[in-house]
Amino acid sequence: MVVDGLVTGYLEAGAGEPVVLLHGGEFGASAELGWERTIADLATRYRVLAPDMLGYGNSAKVIDFVDGRGMRIRHVARFCEVMGVGPAHFVGNSMGAINLLTDATAPAPVLSAKSLTLICGGGAIQPNEHAAALYDYDGTLEAMRRIVTALFHDPAYAKDDDYVRRRHASSTAPGAWEAIAAARFRRPGASPPPTPSTTRAYERIAVPTLVVEGAADKLLPTGWAAEIASQIASARGEVVDAAGHCPQLERPDVVTPLLLEFLEGIVDV
Repeated sequence: MVVDGLVTGYLEAGAGEPVVLLHGGEFGASAELGWERTIADLATRYRVLAPDMLGYGNSAKVIDFVDGRGMRIRHVARFCEVMGVGPAHFVGNSMGAINLLTDATAPAPVLSAKSLTLICGGGAIQPNEHAAALYDYDGTLEAMRRIVTALFHDPAYAKDDDYVRRRHASSTAPGAWEAIAAARFRRPGASPPPTPSTTRAYERIAVPTLVVEGAADKLLPTGWAAEIASQIASARGEVVDAAGHCPQLERPDVVTPLLLEFLEGIVDV
């Protein structure tokens, strides 16, 4: 579909209350790769919408060099409007979760959220070789294997050549590498940008919130979910064992029932 002149890819399934899924921000990410083990089960009870955020998947390969995160958030809000979605349950993984937190703690949020689920997004990214693999991607197959290693606890994912090639193909589609790499550009002589702060106005979040941590996440510090959940009035934190940065993919047997239980416990006021 086209949203304000921008081609927008998305997946849709099911009927009922809307649940909007926002994928992560690694090279090669997309709605399909991020939520392929979640959508079908959620769609048995909800209308599920999973857009490709700008720069990813089948969506337009564009970037705002001044407010890239804000542009993606506003695009999701307009996508929901065009799709006839009013207040919705929002679920984000990694960058998707950070975008939800950024909006929900802003003075004037643009997303109409009935609830938030934040999966491995919101804590401070650790400066290690796994974070470097995500940022310093040169478009090669072996560099994608390092990204997959960073994302998952189970080493079988990085050893699966078909899976690595699938993510690599997504990362090297026309304009895909360029759009994501462009966010790292800076003018000659400029200092690298600081690590994003985890200090936010959490008191502004008034909707039910579920914060999910992967117990074996290689990118975020242990205990970050409980720390953030403690600062949100209506939040709870959960830790998923034997899971890395994408527990919805690695442990759907745990994450999907947890998400369904959380959503079913939300009562409209």
